Amino acid sequence: MLILAIDTSAVASAALISDVAMEGVVDSFATEDTRSHAEVLAPGIEKLLAGAGVTGADIDAIVTGVGPGPFTGLRSGIATARTLAFVWNKPLYGLMSLDAIALEVAESTAAAPEFLVATDARRKEVYWARYTLAEGQLPELVDGPHVGFASDLPDLPVFGAGAGLYAEVLRADEDFAETQPDAASLGQFALARLTAGQQLLDSTPLYLRESDAQVPGPRKRAL
Repeated sequence: MLILAIDTSAVASAALISDVAMEGVVDSFATEDTRSHAEVLAPGIEKLLAGAGVTGADIDAIVTGVGPGPFTGLRSGIATARTLAFVWNKPLYGLMSLDAIALEVAESTAAAPEFLVATDARRKEVYWARYTLAEGQLPELVDGPHVGFASDLPDLPVFGAGAGLYAEVLRADEDFAETQPDAASLGQFALARLTAGQQLLDSTPLYLRESDAQVPGPRKRAL
């Protein structure tokens, strides 16, 4: 099975995931910029496919991170995934973007039976979710996602760039202090869940608050 995974909940990233590739990842890319998704994503995917020598016809499914994340950036990735799924006539699945970090935690020596994942939500807030982890199992979401102040999070180990921003009030893991959701881990998690017969989400975005941009109301006529 060959999956194209896309996530733009923080940085723009994409990856080709295969059940026959070593560690599952055929190739991937990710930016460092959190504000240029629309400009870099489509060219990046085109280069990714060309480098792997595959076309849309070779893709079996597309997986997109559905957030939570800022409105504009998240919309770029989901719209791209929906367009490619339509053009290539491929199934499209959604996965919560925080799951990507949770999988990285589960595969690290820092793994804990219960932990939080947090990313930057701006406005001095974080997006966060709570997971449990049993030996030999995938991380299981038990609460979230939420958006709120770091000081209000449960007293548990916290992983991700959101934790790194508020390390003074959170039990932040230093090794994950700059970790953002990444399409490679997202795709690996999706492939593992699909292989296990588990159901994924659809591509509905997880907007936890309204967009900053608002449609202007009708103008009043001058008397």
